[in-house]
Amino acid sequence: MLDLPLLATTVDITLGPDAEQGFMHRELFVLLGASVSPWKLIGYLGVLLFASRWVVQLWATTKHRKPTFPILFWILSVSGSLMLLAYFIWGKNDSVGILANAFPFTIACYNLYLAIFGHEGVLHLKREREAAERETSAK
Repeated sequence: MLDLPLLATTVDITLGPDAEQGFMHRELFVLLGASVSPWKLIGYLGVLLFASRWVVQLWATTKHRKPTFPILFWILSVSGSLMLLAYFIWGKNDSVGILANAFPFTIACYNLYLAIFGHEGVLHLKREREAAERETSAK
């Protein structure tokens, strides 16, 4: 049996005062006096996605001249909530933030499911339209 020494190198990117927390908690830069880490960038992106859903909803309501929630609203809700949950679970370990985002995430997932698969969902309406076209072409 040939015994070769294992050659392995490691790179320690967690230098400085944040060494015990890891790279995701490390300060990347300071913006307007606030320290920004990779986890904060994920949190900011989550807030941006979650807030932008209202712009989408306003646009759809204006277009249809009645309150409307397009499927993009629910996609932004789910993705924004998911990013905020990740930030509050692993980035900040904040139970209040977790609870504040877990409920909207659950509701948004359910509504996205209904928007896709429900009685008036995208796939249901597509199947109905295809069935009607088949009936029309069969006549």
